[in-house]
Amino acid sequence: MDITIAESTVAGTAQAPPSKSYTHRAVLAAGYADGAVVHDPLVSADTKATMRAVEAYGGSVSLAADESTVEVTGFDGRPSTPDDVIDCANSGTTMRLVTATAALQDDLAVLTGDESLRSRPQGPLLDAVEQLDGDAESTRRNGQAPLVVGGGIDGGAVEIPGDVSSQYITALLMAGAVSPDGIDIDLTTELKSSPYVDITLEVLEAFGVDAEKTDAGFTVDGGQSYAPAGGDYNVPGDFSSMSYLLAAGALAADDGLRVTSAFPSAQGDAAIVDILDRMGADLDWDEENGEITVSQSDLTGIEVGVEDTPDLLPTIATLGAAADGVTRITDAEHVRYKETDRVSAMAEELTKMGAEVEEHQDELFVYGADSDLVGTTVEGRADHRIIMSLAVAGLVADGETTVTGAEHVDVSFPDFFEVLDLLGAAVGK
Repeated sequence: MDITIAESTVAGTAQAPPSKSYTHRAVLAAGYADGAVVHDPLVSADTKATMRAVEAYGGSVSLAADESTVEVTGFDGRPSTPDDVIDCANSGTTMRLVTATAALQDDLAVLTGDESLRSRPQGPLLDAVEQLDGDAESTRRNGQAPLVVGGGIDGGAVEIPGDVSSQYITALLMAGAVSPDGIDIDLTTELKSSPYVDITLEVLEAFGVDAEKTDAGFTVDGGQSYAPAGGDYNVPGDFSSMSYLLAAGALAADDGLRVTSAFPSAQGDAAIVDILDRMGADLDWDEENGEITVSQSDLTGIEVGVEDTPDLLPTIATLGAAADGVTRITDAEHVRYKETDRVSAMAEELTKMGAEVEEHQDELFVYGADSDLVGTTVEGRADHRIIMSLAVAGLVADGETTVTGAEHVDVSFPDFFEVLDLLGAAVGK
């Protein structure tokens, strides 16, 4: 499906969608538990993949008709061997988190996904499972899915790099809590995307599980039980998805845009508020009530490191293309290993729109002063974050912008274009 965005303004109030990161972890944590009710989940293609995985391991998942709750009957720390292949679709979070779950059961589980997911690196996590005396192989022996994992690990110590994906750490911590001996994680490199592990620790604590940072990395004791207080868990709003609404407000909300469900949490992508402030946005965050108000502003380029906030790169690049001066995005190499190579994708698609962009292996320069955005056809690359960022760019591009593959926003923000339309953007199909 292609979507067109014409140059237009936005105004009004929008509610941030629930957090994808928290939803994944909460649903799987409920699976590790005897059961739990997850309130205000993000129901998307990615999180549905995690729900299916919980069912594959012997749990059951019931989604309310209005999608306001997910009721999970868990496998109580003892996953069954799946009857069939686990299809993680396009969800890298699902595959990594439930790969460690597969290592807990004695037999073998097979995990795969779509073409994009089958190109993403899983080797360090497979190696970690083998260090724990589990069975873990890539069927093509290239560290990529399809994966075959099992062996009934008891726990132990692992060494693993921290600069490929923080999801490996999350997977080991969540599985380690129900292993007999627990898991000690020694990071062999600096940890990137560390706020995502902070999210994991926050969710684990809410489910009654103790895990902590150490001088070497992280540790979690074994033999623990997942049990949230009262059997319930509430998912906070998602700052990754919120970034597109805030960017739209800073670029095109002449009369202001208010975003709700913006309560503080461990999410690293809450950094978008500080980034917009540094760029000169007219913005106010009422943390107590979870509301951010932002208005169209004259922005100035800044330097931003995305070591811990890789999902913000497409948003920042779009803001830079409409800002005065130079926006330099650093520490970005790991952003190349997402649903697509987001560094190249944003460089190439913004260039099509008239932006002056310079791409390096670990950096992206956007020369806003030399950019004059013009509507054209841009490729969404089957990547929800690329699609939404380019749509925001379309709000301030001269003429009409067509974004291909727009249906892929269902990964994290299924009603994104409906929300833009309600805010007054000129959206067409």
